[in-house]
Amino acid sequence: MAKKRKQKHRKSSKQAASPKSESKVVQAPKASGTPGAMYVGLFVLALGISYFVSRPNPETGGPLQPPPPGTPIPPEQQAEKIFAAYAGSDSCRACHENQFNDWKTSHHGLAEREIRPDMDNEAFDPHREIRHASQTSEARKKGEDDYELVTLGKSGKVQAHGLKRAIGVSPLLQYLVEEEGGRYQAAELAWDPHKKEWFNVYGNEDRVPGEWGHWTGRGMNWNAMCASCHNTRLLKNYDLASDSYDTRMAEMGVGCESCHGGMNDHVEWQNEYVGRPDRPTEDPTLKKHRFSRDQMRDNCGPCHARRTELTGDYVPGESFFDHYSLVVPDETDVFYPDGQVWDEDYEFTSFLSSRMHAAGVRCFDCHNPHTAKLRIPGNLMCMTCHGGEQTPETEAWGMPKIPKIDPISHSHHKSETEPGGRCVDCHMPLTTYMQRHPRRDHGFTIPDPLLTKQFGIPNACNRCHDDKDANWALANVEKWYGEKMNRPYRIRSQWVAMAKTNAPRAHINLIDIAQNDTNFLWRAVSAGLMRGYLHEPTVREELLKRLTDKHPLVRGTAVLSLDPVAQQHGSREQTAIHNLLQDPVRKVRIDAAWALRSIVDTNTIAGRELLNYFAATADQPAGMMQQGVFHYDRTNYSLAADFFRRASTWDTNSAAPHHELAVTLSQIGENRKAVDELRVATKLAPEQAEFRYKLALGLHELGDVPGATRELEATVEIDPNHGSALYNLGLAYDQLNRTGEALSTLRRAERADQLSSRAPYARATILARMRRQSEAIEAVRQALRRNPNDPNARQLYQQLGGK
Repeated sequence: MAKKRKQKHRKSSKQAASPKSESKVVQAPKASGTPGAMYVGLFVLALGISYFVSRPNPETGGPLQPPPPGTPIPPEQQAEKIFAAYAGSDSCRACHENQFNDWKTSHHGLAEREIRPDMDNEAFDPHREIRHASQTSEARKKGEDDYELVTLGKSGKVQAHGLKRAIGVSPLLQYLVEEEGGRYQAAELAWDPHKKEWFNVYGNEDRVPGEWGHWTGRGMNWNAMCASCHNTRLLKNYDLASDSYDTRMAEMGVGCESCHGGMNDHVEWQNEYVGRPDRPTEDPTLKKHRFSRDQMRDNCGPCHARRTELTGDYVPGESFFDHYSLVVPDETDVFYPDGQVWDEDYEFTSFLSSRMHAAGVRCFDCHNPHTAKLRIPGNLMCMTCHGGEQTPETEAWGMPKIPKIDPISHSHHKSETEPGGRCVDCHMPLTTYMQRHPRRDHGFTIPDPLLTKQFGIPNACNRCHDDKDANWALANVEKWYGEKMNRPYRIRSQWVAMAKTNAPRAHINLIDIAQNDTNFLWRAVSAGLMRGYLHEPTVREELLKRLTDKHPLVRGTAVLSLDPVAQQHGSREQTAIHNLLQDPVRKVRIDAAWALRSIVDTNTIAGRELLNYFAATADQPAGMMQQGVFHYDRTNYSLAADFFRRASTWDTNSAAPHHELAVTLSQIGENRKAVDELRVATKLAPEQAEFRYKLALGLHELGDVPGATRELEATVEIDPNHGSALYNLGLAYDQLNRTGEALSTLRRAERADQLSSRAPYARATILARMRRQSEAIEAVRQALRRNPNDPNARQLYQQLGGK
């Protein structure tokens, strides 16, 4: 488990619910002959934050039940009640010996365990010195079964840390250190059992105590980041008031009941009827454990997906989308536009995006569920379907006709024994995480060097032939496959890549994907990317249609894309989203409640589920940010400020909490403190244009016009198309009597924001003051073409004698 150095508060993936963005910025005054001095309005939230916010039939979801009201059950009583349904993996051995033996030594069986000398001694004995970046640490044996790491700790000093547990088995092991408040922290130093050496999972980074991503920080906290996927039926039990945990699990490690659910009733029934002549032929307890293929897939999803927990209470057999919000390709660098993994994304999203999943393939078609290994090695695994014959299983599953493939002629490589001769080399490329952990992409993508040339999307040919360029690879694939390369996969990837950059007219292609792509994940991707084109009426219409898409991921993503306009009272969007508060799938209900956060009744089912989601994520800075935005939009500014302060304390390297705190402080009149927070934000993220823009507004409110002007200039240098910054910079130049620069900058603002009337109106007021009447009339006409109902522009037009 290696987390990024900085926690990224970005729209994505809870992804995404961003705060409302309706800025009252520096405005030109009402026209009354000659313009007066400009003024600066209050800040409002503008930065998006992280909202890493199904059953056999994912369109249906679970029954609509409210969270139980009343006093929370104490952790020990809650655990006793829940864990009573679990018998433990050892209870399975007697009847399922082969499966038990397969599981016991698997990565699941050894996902987490107590320290064991037979498995851990070689890492510590003899004593080992570990050099990493600028630091030197030690791994050593302290007693018979007692081991420790001597490394930089929370105090900022090098000290010995006793080790309590190990997580993982191969290709690396990490060790857990117990800290106060019920915490366990995963050490950044890991053991490679193959190379017999220690290494730092962050490579040559020099993370320091106080950072979110340091091993002593919340980014490496086992309770929040590791425990639920390394153990069976975990209860995190975080208490915000004391900032402590009372984490419990039914069984350490990923046991049988992690996938099958609590089986104690089955064990008791078997024990009751063992050897009895009146034993019924059917075990009635097994009915609820007979999962469909999609339920089994959903059991794998939680621990093989980049996602955010919505409940912290997933039970095998339930819908993935009733408990998690899935991260999908969006405008960030989390995934490549063709769906290939870019960041640490795991397997689930890319698998759902694939043609294999769409055709009916599921995890256990390739993987043995007990060993977690492939059922058949190498290309033989692929040939079970692509050998040319439909099997009884594939016919029963309703899979389409499967194309026959000869690996040698298809790959143009001599044999399976050489790189490139294996199907997975081209269609499941490897990416190494945590320095030593290679993982295969499960998107089953097609190597396309043209996409590399156009958008920098990696292709498998050049991943291997890194001494060649994309032109060489493109020439070969065009020679081998010809027109077959110009397939829908390529076209969709090109469309998504263009939309990621907000390219003009890219929304037309996104609408095409939303209407015609049969894969729900790509419809969700298109709905998410439409957020950048909300000014287009056709986009808003299409997103309204997606609110009734048959898949919950699409409905929920469409809700979040409409978030900025859902705040408009009485709008069609607000009404349509309100209807989804009763959606059959919890993820959609929570997304709808978030989009309506300023007005949602927290005593309703969806409202209480939103609050429960807040509780599930309250131990992380992103969770604090989420609650801060919630209270800000409900005008509870003092409470919102408290959440943002805590987020900034928990993630000292992130600029976003300081920005949001500044915005909130400005609302309660603490403008000087707001500017101080914005200075911290711009220092932490100097290339973030929005932070510099807000700092400029704050400085102007304090009367520092030259300082505001400098920050506005820095803003438009970073983002030359920042319409609001250009508009305000034009007004600032005018206030400083730099009239020529004011007019030219306002022209730039008009080009950057072609919908707003404010820039041409401001230019008209300056031209009128300069007695350049004909130019002023043309400028104000431009303002009225953009907004015929602009009262200030209409008044100025009349004053100038316009008709």
